[in-house]
Amino acid sequence: MKKMVIITEQKSRSGVSFDSLSGEGREKAEMSIGSKSEKGMVLIVVLVLSAVVLALITALIYMVTSGTQISGAQKRYKSSLEAAKGGNELLYRLVGLRGDETDNQMFTDALADAGLTSSMPIMTSLCTGTSNGSPYYKLEAKLKTPTTSWVNCNSDLAINPDNSNTYDVVFQMGATTRYNLYAKIVQTIDGIAGADLGLVNNGVVSGGTGEITPMPKPYLYAMEILASSSTNTFERTKLSILYQY
Repeated sequence: MKKMVIITEQKSRSGVSFDSLSGEGREKAEMSIGSKSEKGMVLIVVLVLSAVVLALITALIYMVTSGTQISGAQKRYKSSLEAAKGGNELLYRLVGLRGDETDNQMFTDALADAGLTSSMPIMTSLCTGTSNGSPYYKLEAKLKTPTTSWVNCNSDLAINPDNSNTYDVVFQMGATTRYNLYAKIVQTIDGIAGADLGLVNNGVVSGGTGEITPMPKPYLYAMEILASSSTNTFERTKLSILYQY
């Protein structure tokens, strides 16, 4: 009886040996390839999730930072806005002096006594104006003459704190935190400061026979105001005001 020798062929596929007759190696190879494929998919999913989480964290940090910046900007704006409103009162008082140089000097001296500096570049300008044939100069020209008669008077809306030719006056305000108020009259509509009517309009007969009380016509002033912190130039507010005197 002859013996039959069966030669088992060993083949290598993907680095894994298998028996061509039993097929055991083929199953091991398929399991190895499937395992590698699953690991690749898991890596891709992890990378995608990491990118999403990173994007969410970045967006959250941006929103928190932006919110802080906006809050700070609003706080600075409101502080300078209150300073501008307070400076309006100083400007109104100056308008009430009607440009008289003696009164203007007393006004600035009172500010100096309070420890606040001020200056009036308009008082060194060549600004002139005419009303009813009468000439006026400097600040008085802007207060008592219409804009159409102005000569060498700055009526631009822009105010540059670094250029004294772009504003009429500057006042310093505040106790601990100081603000500078730059102001300028850009337009004037002249009027008539009529006499005080008193009780005439309230049923009382005027004592003067034949007297005619003129109808008062107020002066109108268009003014530009810039309030700026003396320590932080970004903390500023600009106002446009129509003032009736």
